[in-house]
Amino acid sequence: MSTFVIGLTGGVASGKSEVARRFEALGIVVADADIAARAALAPGSDGLAETVAAFGNDILAADGGLDRAAMRRRVFADDAARRRLEAIVHPRVRAALEAQCRAASSAYAVAAIPLLAEGGGRTTYPWLSRILVVDVPEAVQLQRLQRRDGIDSELAAGMLAAQASRRERLAIADDVIANDGPLDALDEQVAALDRRYRALAG
Repeated sequence: MSTFVIGLTGGVASGKSEVARRFEALGIVVADADIAARAALAPGSDGLAETVAAFGNDILAADGGLDRAAMRRRVFADDAARRRLEAIVHPRVRAALEAQCRAASSAYAVAAIPLLAEGGGRTTYPWLSRILVVDVPEAVQLQRLQRRDGIDSELAAGMLAAQASRRERLAIADDVIANDGPLDALDEQVAALDRRYRALAG
């Protein structure tokens, strides 16, 4: 059981997944908010039923599951709709992440939460021991996002604008990983943090 939990966050295309993989490679349990969010809206779930009640049947795909592309378009265009969806999904995600982290058999656990700054930070996640931000300059983020998703600069800029700013993320950070260089530069940073977290957890 882990009582020492690191909240891992960063903007879109910052390299959070790469950092999470490196913690996992060191034997650390990583609970992923994206996986928890998909489970919260899985076919047959209470979360999906509540979402359909709020948005109507046109958010469903032919197989009865959530049409994620349709839902994404809907909430990107409408702040009130996004907040309504978040009110359904976020409490379920928080509960699932906390349960996974508490049950972890590793020295400490990592909760990977992309929207930690947007979702209220420490106020909403009072059980986090520390917050680790993967930080990249916005220009690098835009470049990576366009390359990763095959999108144009306008859509990439819109996706960045929909998230917390770099300054807002850094304001909640206890620890920061700079990820503006080659990926193998992450190894040393994660290893150093792992040693520190094990000492703090112990």
